Amino acid sequence: MSKNASKHIIDTMGTAARVNRLKAANYFIQHPESLADLIVLVFDTSYKLHHKAAWVLEFVVEHHLEWILPHPHINEFTSNLSKLQNDSAIRPIAKICQWIAFNYVKKEDVLFRNTINKKHIDLIIEVGFDWMIGDYKVASKVYSMNTLYYFGNLPNKEFNWLHIELKNIILQHINRGSAAYKSAGKKILELL
Repeated sequence: MSKNASKHIIDTMGTAARVNRLKAANYFIQHPESLADLIVLVFDTSYKLHHKAAWVLEFVVEHHLEWILPHPHINEFTSNLSKLQNDSAIRPIAKICQWIAFNYVKKEDVLFRNTINKKHIDLIIEVGFDWMIGDYKVASKVYSMNTLYYFGNLPNKEFNWLHIELKNIILQHINRGSAAYKSAGKKILELL
């Protein structure tokens, strides 16, 4: 499948209705060779529907998280995270970052441990803090909060600072945050 064919799937998927996102995702699940094209579309911010590509990537990765791991994919994914500014694109990508962190840290998944390197983690951490302190919707902030919490649990001393910074940011924003932010923030603070 070509990039144009992948773009056509996104262009014609319709509204954000779950059925439309799932239909488009199923096409990519049936054509895993096109995942690279989908990832490129997600981070092509000049493409006006790149947020829809992010929605579809979320559904694909929800079913096949390991598909994001081959080095061309994880490199493309992590090195372009900071390009995203659209809330509708950031939310699903922040969720994918949370899944990556959870599988890397909590499950101690060997596949993740053998594929994800420090540079990948650093890029996810950097953008996670940006999304937490930036003017983004609460879902992106909560997914980022969880991601940073998970990576802060790594035994490496180089990640010890994560929980300290995460706690500071949550405390700075919790009083003026939404009910969802307050709830998630309180849960993380209890864990810290």
